[in-house]
Amino acid sequence: MRALMWFFRLLLFFLLFGFAVKNDHLASLYFFFGSEWHLPLVFIILIAFAAGALLGMTATFASLLRQRREISRLRKQLERAGRDRAESTVPAAEVQAPETL
Repeated sequence: MRALMWFFRLLLFFLLFGFAVKNDHLASLYFFFGSEWHLPLVFIILIAFAAGALLGMTATFASLLRQRREISRLRKQLERAGRDRAESTVPAAEVQAPETL
């Protein structure tokens, strides 16, 4: 199974490497105020991919932090309810059994 995974990784690497070699011609990026960049197309694609991955990780991280805060709040609430319940229970020695005839 490991050999199969390494084979697929190598295949993916060589496919992407071949894609990069074939797309090495310059492309122009035009920005605001007349500025422009001349970069190989593969770098433009790589930058777009990295920006998308960074944006996705940021969104996931924000959601993860929100969930951790909620879990922490719920744990504290559970501990507080457990303490209140322990304080309000009557000790077993004080409970009397009902009389039977």
